[in-house]
Amino acid sequence: MQSVTVRSHIGSDGMLNLQIPVELKDVDVEVVVVVQQVNGHLVTDTEALGWPPGFFEETYGSFKDEPLERPPQGDFEIREELK
Repeated sequence: MQSVTVRSHIGSDGMLNLQIPVELKDVDVEVVVVVQQVNGHLVTDTEALGWPPGFFEETYGSFKDEPLERPPQGDFEIREELK
């Protein structure tokens, strides 16, 4: 199964036209389409992935005055070889 998310526009004729390339050829498939109207604001890819609206704009640069530092990691553990 392959899941594809696309964003499109429905014109004044009320027709939604989709062209989605897939890897399958010459086979029967079942396609499920969910049409969800976007109201009032631009839905970005980050929102579609579950991030709150404006998250990156609000948090970008928040550590600029306190840079992150990676402390020494110590010695690497020597393990037995896998056979």
